[in-house]
Amino acid sequence: VCGDKMRPLIGLFLIAVSMALAGSVPIKTLVFSTATSTSYVEMIPQRPMNLTAFTLCMRVATELSGQREIILFAYRTGSYDELNVWRELDGRLSFYMAGDGVLFTVPELGALQTHLCVTWDSTSGLAALFLDGKRSLSKIYRKGHTVSPGGRVILGQDPDSFLGDFDYDQSFVGEICDVNMWDVVLADSVIQGMFAGKRVARGNVFDWESTELRINGDVEVAIREL
Repeated sequence: VCGDKMRPLIGLFLIAVSMALAGSVPIKTLVFSTATSTSYVEMIPQRPMNLTAFTLCMRVATELSGQREIILFAYRTGSYDELNVWRELDGRLSFYMAGDGVLFTVPELGALQTHLCVTWDSTSGLAALFLDGKRSLSKIYRKGHTVSPGGRVILGQDPDSFLGDFDYDQSFVGEICDVNMWDVVLADSVIQGMFAGKRVARGNVFDWESTELRINGDVEVAIREL
């Protein structure tokens, strides 16, 4: 009898061991089930966000389609949208830094998870996107600019004031996870390896494994294997 009771436990132990040997990693994921003007997640940066270069990566999936803007990442100070990443009305992906944005025509986001990275360097002005390890063309954007510190970073909403004035029709619906940010432009090969599941040095501005998340409203936090 004892042997029969032990078999399920042994099975679970073997599964856990096999997952560990396979290198799978438990990761928290944020599920935004419905459009709202109240639900969002604030991310607390691990260093001041006065940035002259960055790489911002995330894994994202959404079934929102058609003529609908979607905010993917928002960083706002008291005066400006310092860094916002969007899916535009026409499906293009873009980011904006305290003014006009830079837009890229790429395959549209959908229900299948996409690994998305945005890179920018102030010295050269070079800006680019990566989707599932594939790099876009380069564009010159905001050469000489610096992203200002002292703001708030949120997922799920576009703040038109410091942390408020949210728009229901711009809210994110879907799943976001593995949001990491570095204060440098990572090499193409590192971003491609990240998409393929290789372990790389975690973000020094945001490290998804340790960054504090403050959940507001109807957002579910789930754990799954990456």
